[in-house]
Order: sequence, then structure tokens, then C-alpha cells
Amino acid sequence: MPRIRPARFVHVVYRTRRFEQMVQWYRTVFDAKIQFQNSALAFLTYDDEHHRIALINLAVVQPDGNQSDRRGAVGVDHVAYTYASVNDLFENYAQLKEQGILPYWCIHHGVTISMYYADPDGNQMEFQVDAFGSSEEATAYMYGPHYSTNPIGVEYDPDEILARLRSGAPGSDFLQRQSDLPMSPIRGSITALREA
Repeated sequence: MPRIRPARFVHVVYRTRRFEQMVQWYRTVFDAKIQFQNSALAFLTYDDEHHRIALINLAVVQPDGNQSDRRGAVGVDHVAYTYASVNDLFENYAQLKEQGILPYWCIHHGVTISMYYADPDGNQMEFQVDAFGSSEEATAYMYGPHYSTNPIGVEYDPDEILARLRSGAPGSDFLQRQSDLPMSPIRGSITALREA
């Protein structure tokens, strides 16, 4: 099977201690609209994508952090690439796994099914597939009650989904997030993100 490549670059996420200033700056510079915001997270877009820019408020997520912005705390958290289909995302996972490259986090965010990888320098990237057929549907989900209750998502086992796909399950079976499952505990202070 030939190597599977992303269909397009989709968003960038920044960590900041100047949350409100950053939200306003990106709104002004990109004429961006806020898709979702609480005290810990903001998702903005300037086009038909459900979000192009996301901001993480370190003052909420890491309240005891060093205010002098030690190296790596403030700046790019990750960049994201989308794949053409659920099958492409999981077959890419299988191809990378054969090369000894594994994601450090697999999570269904609600708007995307995502796998997070880190390069040898620790730069993080998200490989994803949109869970909705249109940006309008994704935006409506972001404004809905399931997203505000759990804006981070639910972890999943990629090998389990890959096996189900290879046994004939359609990719569409994995697009809807199971909202009754617990929020992922893996990334930092998730409780702060949920309660923000």
C-alpha cells in the first residue's frame, strides 16, 4: 500500500499566559470568529473550517507555573493535519506503527477523531479526521451541550478501531463521540479545562 499523506493542514494551537489579549489579537488580525470559549480554551476561525486557531490559557491550566514563561511553556502547542477519511487516518497509523512511530495520545474530541504524535525534538502534531460532514455541523456541535461539558474528548484504542475497520466496519461508525464516556485524563490539568 502506498504511503498515506494528509489531505491538508488545518489548525495551530498556542499556549499563552495572555489569554484575553491573544484572543482579541487573533480576532482582530484574522477577523476571526470565536467558535467556543471558556476560561481555559478558545477556538477561532476565519473561514469555513470549524477552527483554525486554538488558545490554551496557561494561567488556568498551570496556575502555579512560573510567570517568566520558561522555555516550552508559552508558544506553539501543536499543529494539525487532516486526513481524507477515517480509513486513511487509521491505515496511516498502521504504516507508522510498522516503522516504530506511535501516537502518544488518541482521542475523539467530538469535532475530530485525533492522534497526537511528537517528533524527535518534541514538536507535537495532531493527525485527525473531521467527525462531521460540514463545517456548519461541527460549529453547531461546538455550540452544543456535549461539547461544553467535555471540550477535550474521550480516549480510544487505535488498534481496536483499526481491527474493526479492517474487518469491514464503515469509517462512519466511529465519527460520533460517545458523550457518556469520561473525559480524557492524559493532558496536564484536564480538570481545569473541564471546570473553566
